[in-house]
Amino acid sequence: MKFAISPFAALVAATLALPAAAQTIFPIDRADILSGSHFDFKVEFPGIVDPATVTVTINGQDHAKVLGKPAELIAREDGKEVSSLLLRDVSITRPGAYTVTASDGVTTKSVKWNVYATPAKRAAKNVILFIGDGFSIAHRTAARILSKGLVEGKYNGKLAVDEMPYMALLSTAGTDSIITDSANAAHAYTTGHKSCVNALGVYCSRAASTLDHPKVETIASIAKRRGMAVGAVTNSEIEDATPAAMVAHTRRRSDFNDIVKMYYDSKIDVMMGGGSPNFLPKSTPGSKRNDETDYIEQFKQAGYALATTKTEMFAAADNAKTTKILGLYNTGNVDGALDLKFLKKGSVPKFPDQPDVVEEMEAAIKILSRNKNGFVLMVESARIDKYSHSMDQERAIYDAIMLDNAVRKAKEWAKANGNNTLILVTADHTHSVSLVGTVNDESKESELRNRVGVYEGAGFPNYPAPDADGYPNKVDVSRRLYMAFGSSPDYYETFAPHMDGEFVPAIKNAEGIMVANEKHKDIPGAVLRVGNLPNKGSRAANQGVHTGDDVLLTAMGPGAEKVHGQMENTALFRIITEALALAPQGKAAGK
Repeated sequence: MKFAISPFAALVAATLALPAAAQTIFPIDRADILSGSHFDFKVEFPGIVDPATVTVTINGQDHAKVLGKPAELIAREDGKEVSSLLLRDVSITRPGAYTVTASDGVTTKSVKWNVYATPAKRAAKNVILFIGDGFSIAHRTAARILSKGLVEGKYNGKLAVDEMPYMALLSTAGTDSIITDSANAAHAYTTGHKSCVNALGVYCSRAASTLDHPKVETIASIAKRRGMAVGAVTNSEIEDATPAAMVAHTRRRSDFNDIVKMYYDSKIDVMMGGGSPNFLPKSTPGSKRNDETDYIEQFKQAGYALATTKTEMFAAADNAKTTKILGLYNTGNVDGALDLKFLKKGSVPKFPDQPDVVEEMEAAIKILSRNKNGFVLMVESARIDKYSHSMDQERAIYDAIMLDNAVRKAKEWAKANGNNTLILVTADHTHSVSLVGTVNDESKESELRNRVGVYEGAGFPNYPAPDADGYPNKVDVSRRLYMAFGSSPDYYETFAPHMDGEFVPAIKNAEGIMVANEKHKDIPGAVLRVGNLPNKGSRAANQGVHTGDDVLLTAMGPGAEKVHGQMENTALFRIITEALALAPQGKAAGK
């Protein structure tokens, strides 16, 4: 097919030689695409091309015939010496195998897509996806020890996540690295596509603007189009990567102001977390916006109830007329379970009436279930990850217990409401944390490192019996769990809980070098641990980092039987869409 071009494009095409390198096609090779879902189609050429020689076909047909309209040829993308072909917001409704071939007259590149259908009839009415951010096997084991206890090596009970019949390992790598971040990983769950670190709802292209990369549709948009209710609740800032993956399309996860607009444009029904400053107009003290848009007022005008405390949240949820809510409970992240319920540290003195994740979820379900077409709800226990970054094991463990409590409540609700809810529990990535033994303060050893018990010396910890929610009311006991982090900056190991606030392992010195935080240096017995992460330059690390281990997925409810073995993280999206029958029904490709 020949493309209409400007006189300027014709001029550069006639005067510049064709490139030798191959082009890049989005969606990428081996992409799995839900039939009827929307995406941007893009071909990037490594130089300026002659439009008369460019051909792009799909299964041997001109791309315009398959996608419904021709793409635009951009002679100089972002003013650079490269051409691109771009077509926004297209879909393929016929399932089947597709081969996309792009040629500039000299080089040819092909990719294969798998467009898949879903059953005609829904297996599930609702889906609840739990993401324990950074939730690793060690967190799960430690949560079980503290909340259930052991006698002679056997647990006194199981976690709610343990008693789910289907289980799989999910890979977490993205298109650019074996190590993912929360944005790219959550994006895989909410779109079914792989992408790169820091990306949400887009493929990573060479576009100059973070908002111009090729978009792929999210589960929230697809479900809303089918008349379902959608929610996202978290104890991070609502604009943060995991919840934002439900609605956002940006190459840069830190585009918080743009993400707030994307939430507003998405019209999903429930949004809860922290991060209120990005909703406030620039002139409001404490605002982090760079414009005067008052998104809190805009959400209210659009019919959303506003909740800034747990009390307001439950009042709104109990009102039978409430079908949409915006909950903003903190200027930053909502505090974790250990601080909220016991230590009263962090920002709890400033925000004493914050809900925990369990309470957020219960309110969200009450509101979302008023939609007769069902709902999709993402529930994140975000601070498992954040406390693992800061290597604060007790806070991370308590938030793992909180995640399990939310799962337990969801299972109870599903059982009482028709058993037609698919429940999925997973992590987006892991941390390099392992349970290696105990620390025994009753030991007569003066050096703290020699109080660490391993093998038979570890014995069992002596935390007090947990309360009804599985939390012991004391963490600074005389024999406690010892969890070791395998990736770290330099830091002082104190072998003890951080009772005065979240651990800050490393800080920059005057020369810009990341060094161990000397706040902990003078604690008797503290040991300087030399880290294994970069301590200078753009990659200098002040905390632990993610790891590339597989994560565990457990599931129950209609559609859960497809969870088994080892799977790509993108398979979770397909499991959800198939359980909800979200693809339109149509003929197979070529029929």
